Amino acid sequence: MRATPRLTAIRFARAVVATGLLHAGAHAAPTEPVLTHFPQPGLDADQLGVIVNDDDPDSVAIATYYREKRGIPAANLIHVRFKPGRSTLAREEFVNLKRLVDRKTPQNVQAYALTWAQPYRVDCMSITSAFAFGFDPAYCASNCKPTQPSPYFNSSVTRPYAVYRMRPTMSLAAASVTEARKLIDRGVASDGSNPAGTAYLVSTTDKNRNVRAAGYASVRALMQSVMPTEIVEANALENKPDVMFYFTGLAQVPAIDSNRFLPGAIADHLTSAGGELSGGGQMSSLRWLEAGATGSYGAVVEPCNFPAKFPVPGIVMAHYLQGETLIEAYWKSVQMPGQGVFIGEPLARPFAGIRHDTRGGGLTLSARLLTPGLYEVQAAPSMIGPYRNVGRMAIAWGTRQIRLEHVPPAYYRFERRADSAPVQ
Repeated sequence: MRATPRLTAIRFARAVVATGLLHAGAHAAPTEPVLTHFPQPGLDADQLGVIVNDDDPDSVAIATYYREKRGIPAANLIHVRFKPGRSTLAREEFVNLKRLVDRKTPQNVQAYALTWAQPYRVDCMSITSAFAFGFDPAYCASNCKPTQPSPYFNSSVTRPYAVYRMRPTMSLAAASVTEARKLIDRGVASDGSNPAGTAYLVSTTDKNRNVRAAGYASVRALMQSVMPTEIVEANALENKPDVMFYFTGLAQVPAIDSNRFLPGAIADHLTSAGGELSGGGQMSSLRWLEAGATGSYGAVVEPCNFPAKFPVPGIVMAHYLQGETLIEAYWKSVQMPGQGVFIGEPLARPFAGIRHDTRGGGLTLSARLLTPGLYEVQAAPSMIGPYRNVGRMAIAWGTRQIRLEHVPPAYYRFERRADSAPVQ
């Protein structure tokens, strides 16, 4: 699909000339159109805080490796101490821990990475939600009841702490330092790779856990033009070489090791206790990471089968394909995350990057999925400016490429309007 510029090619050219861009600083003007900026969401290493338990040698080793591989600033490494190896922290112990973390966290940090698989729970909350929101019983539920929703759900917010005073959190969970390094390496390898993978929506015979399947047809209709999306009627997905997304509903998922997960892949199973990472009566979400996925999610406290307490496939896919990081896309896909733990490599960003082409006298921009909205088109005679508005463009959902015809030589950038709503 292509979005159509609000300005025609002739009017666009006249707008550029009218601003004096072809005359001012002519010695610095390019000989063809040059794209200098197109906004794409996505947190970076400077915005991620890494919490390390100095009483846990594995946590220290994982934090050291992650900081090296991702270039995390030293100031963003947040040191704490508590007895490791437990599945659950008591509420009182966590509250003191969180108070310390809050004091040590630089203001620019928008999200956290934890460097352990245990503990994964704080009283009745998952540990990732407890670090994100602070401990709050409103995010818990006894019996089958809804919980406090996340304000971050399906939002366009790029700085969650600045807007909501919450920091989405993900655990670099692994059974060993070796497995953690493999996970980190997959995340790093995924960046900007734009993989040609497939999304598999697996509909099982487990009626209680298959509740997300009711929305699979809508997800396929929405996403098929962006990424191959298959609905599979089976209890197991087997021997697939290109898994980018895998969503299912079972207590135990067979044959996951028979598939090849691409770097950056997301996979999860809707069940009651997938987030019990140290093992229980159901498959631990860690199994997805051990099989090659880069991100997963699971409940740590009985959530019942509320779809709102689990990732919504279409939402996580849409945000991820627009270039957001794993932690952003995954967190935005769960409306009620209080009882679920997010695990994986937070900064994995396989769909980052805007490609541009100036052949044929025009300017073509393409990505796996461009973020919808209303954009100001700006031009300048040199890379450093001054930039002036020369047009406006509406980009609709599902747009993968836009083209401006007969664009005069200049430096161009696009700025998404802050008041812009997604264009349908």
